Amino acid sequence: MYISKESKILVVDDNEFNIHLLTSILQGKYSLNVAMNGKEALKIAQKDKPDIILLDVMMPEMDGYEVCQQLKSDQSTKDIPVIFLTALSEESDEMKGLDLGAVDYIVKPVNPKLVEKRINNHLALKYHRDNLELMVAERTRMLNLTQDVTIESLGNLAEYRDQETGGHIKRTKNYVKSLAFNIKDNPRFKSILTNDYIDLLVKSAPLHDIGKVGVPDSILLKAGRLTEPEFEEMKKHTIYGRDIIAASEKSLGEESFLTLAREIAYTHHEKWDGSGYPEGTRCDMIPLSGRIMAIADVYDALISKRVYKSPFSHSKAVEIITNGKGTHFDPDIAGAFIEHENEFRLIALKYADFDEERAMLSI
Repeated sequence: MYISKESKILVVDDNEFNIHLLTSILQGKYSLNVAMNGKEALKIAQKDKPDIILLDVMMPEMDGYEVCQQLKSDQSTKDIPVIFLTALSEESDEMKGLDLGAVDYIVKPVNPKLVEKRINNHLALKYHRDNLELMVAERTRMLNLTQDVTIESLGNLAEYRDQETGGHIKRTKNYVKSLAFNIKDNPRFKSILTNDYIDLLVKSAPLHDIGKVGVPDSILLKAGRLTEPEFEEMKKHTIYGRDIIAASEKSLGEESFLTLAREIAYTHHEKWDGSGYPEGTRCDMIPLSGRIMAIADVYDALISKRVYKSPFSHSKAVEIITNGKGTHFDPDIAGAFIEHENEFRLIALKYADFDEERAMLSI
């Protein structure tokens, strides 16, 4: 319900009689402020943010049209409804005011009941518009929260299967973020790596190994080196991951927020030279999301302790990825990793699972 006395009205007119007339009509019904010229009106509008401005057209130095134009060009005041008050009655004058963004036009001498009625109508419209914006913002917040919880919940499925990689999801998510921001100005990636894309990419990263829920424990948790048949089965986690996410996408339609997650799950083991799996895709045919995830995943696998291996040093991991530039990894993304490798080391230190890993990150 709208409370009129809380509404702020700015009355702008260079004539004291007109000011007195308007304030006597509106006094006690709204919170009033007054300006006698355009410059003063702009200052008050920027500072106090009135709910509606009653603006005279014919004023010296700066007329109402110019005041309205400046209000509408300022981000902080552009949404304040402006009602012109003028003795002009030509249709062209009214059209000029509306073209500048005014919401209404009242011709002097004013009818008190008409002024009050129009103000109330426009205040009601503003009230509903503002509340609609709040509702949309809240709806967007809830949608984003739902996406985050969905992704986090799915990502945890894979993590629970392998307790030794508790920090893997946190680390790889932050590696991906670091890489994406460090290559976003590269001409090859600039058109893709918008802030929205990066945000969704980072959110999706925890699902890269979701397909491991389909790999038997005897293989996933094996303490020794995998046999060739076992490795072939392990490689299927990329296919399982794609299919798990694709099944969820069916309810959301094409190009849902899970699209990048599906790409990452399926392609993060592809290699630049085409020797990866599951399809042997090469170069730019590999989705950018998969190419970024590839470096994040390999670095983390190298510096992490596993039941079948000790952690590599940070410097050794950097050396291996450097050697894989242009063969295993996209050369530009690998170059960004090499240039900013200390960011990876700091992320790994922050989310390390074991003291042994922390010790090796300083080497």
